[in-house]
Amino acid sequence: MTIAPLYRAMRDFVQTSNDSLPGKFEITKEGIVHDMMSPGGPHEVTAAQVSRRLEKVMPDDLLAHNGTPDVEDAPEGILRHPDVMVIAWADLNVEGSIDPHTVIAAIEIVSRSNPDNDWVTKLRDYPLMGIPVYAVFDPRTGTGAVFTDIHATPAGPRYATRKDFVYGEDVTIADWTIPTDGLPRYPGEDGGQE
Repeated sequence: MTIAPLYRAMRDFVQTSNDSLPGKFEITKEGIVHDMMSPGGPHEVTAAQVSRRLEKVMPDDLLAHNGTPDVEDAPEGILRHPDVMVIAWADLNVEGSIDPHTVIAAIEIVSRSNPDNDWVTKLRDYPLMGIPVYAVFDPRTGTGAVFTDIHATPAGPRYATRKDFVYGEDVTIADWTIPTDGLPRYPGEDGGQE
């Protein structure tokens, strides 16, 4: 596999910057995206609760992982870090980045500082990488959506099906249904907790 020099330079920058600069860097089709704020509070609690709820209903050979490493599709020039990814234990046990074709579902918790990263660019990048299910939880609004059924479009692969949900409803991610009640909202948002 050949890696384009520009992508290699961006990947080197991201790997060194994520350890030394605040926030999180990822690589999209357009270049580097930087989420200035490190996630905390409701973002991290939501990721942990979604992970735990999924693991209660999934088979033991699967994991709802919310740690490192990144998911990388070098030929497409994309390096992403899902908040939670559903993956087999065996597929996580690799050196370096995760092959996106082994990811069963990518789950993102919308960032207050850069919501378009989750609702727009990842919605474009994940089907391009071949990730079959993409779920978005938005603590700003207490809503979310699950995207499935990748299909070809003139703009490239996209998800054909979108199922919206509001916090309090059950949501199905791939083959597993979990409750969304009790997920935190960002403070100061409509209906949020202070």
